[in-house]
Amino acid sequence: MELLRTWQAPSVRFCLIVDNSWHADYSMAAEYGVRAALWRAEFTPARFVDVIWRISKGWADFPASLQGGLLDHVHRVQRDVLTPRGLTASGLSAREINVLRLAAEGYVIAEISQELCYSERTIKNIFYGLMKQLNLRNRTHVVSYAIRSGLI
Repeated sequence: MELLRTWQAPSVRFCLIVDNSWHADYSMAAEYGVRAALWRAEFTPARFVDVIWRISKGWADFPASLQGGLLDHVHRVQRDVLTPRGLTASGLSAREINVLRLAAEGYVIAEISQELCYSERTIKNIFYGLMKQLNLRNRTHVVSYAIRSGLI
């Protein structure tokens, strides 16, 4: 992982060929661009080409045993780090996500305010904060961005 850190570039993605004793620090691996891992014992040229093709499409490819560990890691981060701070994996608060979901369903500010028991000013401030945080132009832009990027 330290070697990958020295090679780190924003758009570089890696496939690691590892032995069965490899234990990943999942956050570090993702940060350094690891998008696939192959067990050394299961390596074949055809499998390697397939994995490289998947990485080039923006996908990931990990052995099932590593996928389970990755999902456990994501669960622990959500439970121990994000939830106590009122955040979700998207970096948005549950309140922001609720506002976005209702807006995406066609609710106007007054209806969102009633539904969530917040003042209209609070709903407007939530939208303003999201526009600023995500560098977007207006409410419609925020909602369409949230839908396209899978935030809601």
